Amino acid sequence: MTISFPPIAARRWHRLASGLACAALFAFLGTVLATGTAASARGALWTVFAALALLAWAYALAQAPLAPPPAPTAPDPTAELHRAKTAAEAANAAKTRYLVAVSHEIRSPLNAIYGFAQLLEREGTVTPAEAGGAIRRSAEHLTNLVEGLLEISRIESGVVKLRADVVHLPQLLDHVLGMFRMQADAKGLHLTRVDHGRIPTHVRTDEKRLRQILINLVSNAIKYTDAGTVTLHLTYRSQVATIEIADTGIGIAPADLDRIFEPFERGQNPIAISQPGIGLGLAITRMLAQVLGGEIVATSTPGEGSRFRLRLFLPEPPTAPGEIAPPRQIVGYAGPRRTLLVIDDDPAQIAVLDNLLRGLGFVVYTARNGAEGLALAGRCAPDLVLLDIQMPVLDGWAVATRLTNLCGEGLRIIMVSANVHDQPRATAIASAFVAKPVDLQVLLAEIAHHLNLSWDLASAQPPPPPAAPLPATVAPHLTRIRDLARVGHIRAVEAAVADLASSQPEAAPLVAQMRAHIAAFDLSALVRLLDARS
Repeated sequence: MTISFPPIAARRWHRLASGLACAALFAFLGTVLATGTAASARGALWTVFAALALLAWAYALAQAPLAPPPAPTAPDPTAELHRAKTAAEAANAAKTRYLVAVSHEIRSPLNAIYGFAQLLEREGTVTPAEAGGAIRRSAEHLTNLVEGLLEISRIESGVVKLRADVVHLPQLLDHVLGMFRMQADAKGLHLTRVDHGRIPTHVRTDEKRLRQILINLVSNAIKYTDAGTVTLHLTYRSQVATIEIADTGIGIAPADLDRIFEPFERGQNPIAISQPGIGLGLAITRMLAQVLGGEIVATSTPGEGSRFRLRLFLPEPPTAPGEIAPPRQIVGYAGPRRTLLVIDDDPAQIAVLDNLLRGLGFVVYTARNGAEGLALAGRCAPDLVLLDIQMPVLDGWAVATRLTNLCGEGLRIIMVSANVHDQPRATAIASAFVAKPVDLQVLLAEIAHHLNLSWDLASAQPPPPPAAPLPATVAPHLTRIRDLARVGHIRAVEAAVADLASSQPEAAPLVAQMRAHIAAFDLSALVRLLDARS
């Protein structure tokens, strides 16, 4: 066996050996001087020799060449390749599942749009209002899907901007529940809201984000509940709102309670996996709750139901805002006629904008590409240009630069594009940016701002005449209808209203109002109507 010492240890051994040798020599001389006898001297001399031999052996070991350190084990290239291959296959499988799910989610509304468009071409098959409503709802679904994917991207990159809106909390909750009233009634579910203690009328938060959270939670509760109830519980204490969505659905296994908040995860329940959707709702919900400074937790018992508890800091504003009048339709604008130029390679987008803007009194020119748009701009001298970004040959960036050189720095340009990630660049070289699909009210607001327009609005609807007093015999009927409406029993409400109409003919105007709310599945408005009559 070879014993080796590092270089520093060898130097220490060298000093130690030298010191001991000197000590042994002094001990020998001291012995000779002290005893003065040859025998004693010989004994001391043998002792010195033995010590020197031991030290020489140790010194030799210390000076022995250092053994090289063991060579590091080289990584196995085959194992590394196997791990990389496994990771790539897993990522590719996840991407495939994602694309399949997104494809399914996109095709469903596209099928509705395509089908109703064909029915419209066959005149008399479907009314324009019915087809328009179905197409609009399908388009909104597609928009929400795209927005959901972009929302996750924005949240993860930390670029979400929050608003501090003053929100009418009870009204917001009623609107969200009203959106799903028809779906709940179709499944025979009781969809209700229960307030615990004092609830503020107005709170301050980002209304869009809170609405998105509530829609995701209520939608999931109804989706995974086939019988029983879906209840929204609301508690407010110390500026903190606790909103709990409780259902009597299929429930969630304990092992899946954390997984369901991951993108594209629905747990292992076959019923949950078979439901439509792409599994982004709860992932977005948790992210948004965290962005708003809150938290969301889930508890569940498989086969009995689930509870999703959302806690958010929702402070009350110092003063509550007044009632906001419903928006009035824009029918035109004051002042001289303005000229607008629309440049877009999508003929459907051009048709929508052309019909809207001409109907409001604008002089509208349209172009299908950048070169045509530049030629028109030289002839018509537009006051404002609505410009797409992604076009063949000349894209929107090149066209915007040439338009500015052609018409001067005073030309207003609004970029209208689906490339929402280009918004910062667009606002740097243009007057404004409006994302596709276009919200026409947002577009008109931008046009009015940059052209300094004053809109002409349609006449406001006259207030309804004061309600005639009803006999006292009507009061029990109204109390029963109100109680049924609060628990969401739509069929029982219809029967109670029919009973009122047959037994109290003088209540016909009120019955007509109630039936309008029932037809719209807006039981919250029905309750407010009855509260106003009490």
